[in-house]
Amino acid sequence: MAVTRRNILLGSGLAALAVGSGELLTAPQAQARGASTAGTTLQQAATGAATGYSRLSAGPGYPLVVRDDLAAPQPGREDRRLPLASLVQLTDLHFVDAQSPMRVEWFRKVIGSAFRPQESLGTRANTSLVEAINSLARGPWSGRRFDAVVCTGDNTDNQELIELDWYLKTLSGGQITPNTGDPARWEGVQTRNTKSFWTPESSIADEYKQAGFPQIDGFFSRVMATHSSPGLKTPWYAVFGNHDNSAQGTFPASWKSLTKVYTGNQKLVGYAEPTDQQAAARALSSGTPVDLSSARTLSVTVTADPRRRPFTPTEFMAAHLDSSVTGPGPVGHGFTRQNVESGAGYYTFQLAPGITGIAMDSTNRAGFTEGSIDDRQWKWLLKTLQAGSSVYHDAVGGKHTQQVSDQLFVLFSHHTSGSMNNLMLPADGTGIRHAGFELVDMLKRFPNVLAWVNGHTHANKITAHQHRDPKRGFYEINTASHIDFPQLARVIEFLDNADGTLSMFTTLVESAAPYQADYDTATVAGMASLSREFAYNDPERDLSLLGAAGDRNTELVMPHPLR
Repeated sequence: MAVTRRNILLGSGLAALAVGSGELLTAPQAQARGASTAGTTLQQAATGAATGYSRLSAGPGYPLVVRDDLAAPQPGREDRRLPLASLVQLTDLHFVDAQSPMRVEWFRKVIGSAFRPQESLGTRANTSLVEAINSLARGPWSGRRFDAVVCTGDNTDNQELIELDWYLKTLSGGQITPNTGDPARWEGVQTRNTKSFWTPESSIADEYKQAGFPQIDGFFSRVMATHSSPGLKTPWYAVFGNHDNSAQGTFPASWKSLTKVYTGNQKLVGYAEPTDQQAAARALSSGTPVDLSSARTLSVTVTADPRRRPFTPTEFMAAHLDSSVTGPGPVGHGFTRQNVESGAGYYTFQLAPGITGIAMDSTNRAGFTEGSIDDRQWKWLLKTLQAGSSVYHDAVGGKHTQQVSDQLFVLFSHHTSGSMNNLMLPADGTGIRHAGFELVDMLKRFPNVLAWVNGHTHANKITAHQHRDPKRGFYEINTASHIDFPQLARVIEFLDNADGTLSMFTTLVESAAPYQADYDTATVAGMASLSREFAYNDPERDLSLLGAAGDRNTELVMPHPLR
């Protein structure tokens, strides 16, 4: 995600919005249609007070909204449906080394995501999400076992080796010690007795406690304790995000001098000159290049840790090939030795019989927050789509025929079509960059493209990309993060309605954590619960990220391109 907290206008996240046909089904009605609502937000979802600090409780489930943007739903389809595929999308997990010297918490008032009160609990929150997916195991509408879990980027927060280790162990199973630097003492900003951050173990009346956050004795001793993750039981695949590609997900890769900050013993706490502070804030929030190499910084001494070294894109891919993190597979989680050798972070995989998944790399090696795809990837993608299509359309609308078997395609990337506007040229020889609107136009040439699934915005948003030929439209499915509230994953199911249409069901899923836990809890579930609560009460929260009803639990009806 961008370092800024976007105020994306998605409408009220608490009100139902009729979209398309406007058919909304409550949980009992959904069960009558054959859905297994247990363990999903069809059954219940976290809710809290609109103002003031609030503990969370179980609220009503989000209704199912039937959307007819691309095709009219036909009666009786519930009795004819044939499951084709079932997957889970995770996105923006943001495993955070909250004590890293390469953090910019002092920008909190300018950039809300520079500091989050829940970020030290991330490994537990993500472990609880893994447990929820394992427990669910099947799509609630199709009953089909999950074919895959796809992580659509920003798996790490600050491109650190230790964050990469936590992420891989959480998803594939293993022991995790969420601490860096001093093994016995927390050295992040939350133990420095400053009023700017939530200091849970201190009695100081910081800004967060004044807003209702609790004082919790012994909090960080429990945070630093080792815990385990069972790992996913479903094969999973990885996609690059900008936070997996550059420092803070923003700084250009050319700022090599930052490496010594990561692994050194001086933690930045600001810039000495206000003009430098302002310039750095602009650089982070807007991606504006600025040279701060000679700026004088203010810092405090911390314990150096070589595990904080930033990884390269090649190291990111190679780490997935380690046999210790294979878990349920596949080896490499989509990445191959060829990816490592070529540096290309994109690939295809068989999602289900007749359905090909395409994992794109929308990050720009030149750095900065927003994305695009390079010309080498553009040509590869076009060739891939052409090879799996019996009929496609050229750039001016003429038809081409290929003598091959038809495939249905589902694309995955980190960036959305609207955030792929970073056209800076990296010095890697991959050619010009292509923007999101160009990719939308390309995908409309191929009737067998069903969906483009992505993250980055930390928001739930589903967009129908329409075409005058209904078969050439597709849905863009954008899902919220698991670091900011509402902390959700999304199940996506594909069903053939046997009437010339397909239905894609999108169902949001919370972690397995209870809605409330004691503040002195030491369990994974309890601390994951606190992560959700603190995220909900973050002064920088944006409840519009929840999306409108038509962006959450939906049935997306579209023409079957092969019928």
